[in-house]
Amino acid sequence: MGILFRLAELLLILVPLAGALYAGWRTFRRVGGQRDEIPGDDAPAARPLPDADAGRDRTVLWRTIVRTVDEHDRIDARWLDYELDAAKLLDFPLMTDVGDPKVMAFHKAKLRADLLRPARAEDLLDDRQSAAEYLSAVEDYVTAFNAAEAEAQRLRRSDFSREAQQRMSRAQNLLRVAADPSATPRERAQSLELADRELQGLVVLPQATRLGIERGIAGELGR
Repeated sequence: MGILFRLAELLLILVPLAGALYAGWRTFRRVGGQRDEIPGDDAPAARPLPDADAGRDRTVLWRTIVRTVDEHDRIDARWLDYELDAAKLLDFPLMTDVGDPKVMAFHKAKLRADLLRPARAEDLLDDRQSAAEYLSAVEDYVTAFNAAEAEAQRLRRSDFSREAQQRMSRAQNLLRVAADPSATPRERAQSLELADRELQGLVVLPQATRLGIERGIAGELGR
């Protein structure tokens, strides 16, 4: 029995000691492993790469967003050339025909691109989904506008009868007078009214086109 008690006492001493030695050994291994993981080894060398790649991706995305916003502006400006120049619009009357599939597709694509356009380009940097949707919308807008314009330039007034084309030519001349700031307000207002009569049943001017002329006339009358 005395021997058993002594063995038990010995175990009580050795077990904690063994645990301490094992913990010390693990600590040594961990420290040694960390010393091995120095710059230049395979594993640590790869760690900065994801951050660097992410930075490059962000730069590429930023440039793409900026280019897309600029392209959006360019197409808006090309359409504005028609809206602000009624005479030019009547050279290519298809651009006013929202019943035409190509023109309808253009207006739908423009609306979607305008709705998805960010207030600031940088707003899309941290929202990849919204960025992808906007980039796609502008691509569709560009494609649809080019298709509608190409068709309008191909047709010009060929879809209209000879008599209708003559009426459009008269309306075109009248609209030039209506938009001419050197004409008197009375002349401009009368010319717009006569142009409306000539175009009745043929072409409906875009609201922005008509408002631009009317505001010009109203400005002259207010002086």
